[in-house]
Amino acid sequence: MTKRLDGKVAIITGGAGGIGSATGRLFCEEGARVVLVDRDAESLTAVSADIRSGVPGAQVVEVTADVGDESAAERIVVAAKEAFGRIDVVVNNAGIRAYEPLAEARSETWHNILSVNLLSYAYLVRAALADLRASGRGSIVNISSTHAFNPRAGMGQYDVTKAGIISLTKKLAFEEARHGVRVNAVCPGLTMTPFHVRRAEKAGRSMSDLR
Repeated sequence: MTKRLDGKVAIITGGAGGIGSATGRLFCEEGARVVLVDRDAESLTAVSADIRSGVPGAQVVEVTADVGDESAAERIVVAAKEAFGRIDVVVNNAGIRAYEPLAEARSETWHNILSVNLLSYAYLVRAALADLRASGRGSIVNISSTHAFNPRAGMGQYDVTKAGIISLTKKLAFEEARHGVRVNAVCPGLTMTPFHVRRAEKAGRSMSDLR
């Protein structure tokens, strides 16, 4: 069976989380060599070990980094090239949440969520673009959310960043088309990740309460 990503090298941020880890596993199953990035070193190690044990021949490199720090982008790219020699795909998936109504949103919270959920995407793309262009078929996948379009109370900062990702994706797609780099956004709905499970358990609620 032909593997769709055979020989490709992919960077995936938020790699220790539910969507990030599932993406890493799928990419390895499809033949890619994967660089998983997360600030949670312990969880990142566990996810990488799980992928290696479940996917024969999987090649996974771990990079512990806070992607909200601009300098992390260059370090991630260097680590990917040192490990695998090239970069073909960037999956910007890292994200944090804030539970504050916009009328009460603090500047510190705004800074943190914008740094991780939006600016980190721009920083990593900028750092990886030369390699993505050189790939000949480079691809950028930005993880947004259905809440980029559907408003709700109490998570305005998060939703604003997800809307920003849509705009960023459109602009990047327009600019990079001539260089052969494809840019797309994926907008998941509610996904029952370990984060949501822990949140429900901590609040003494069932998973159905979060739907």
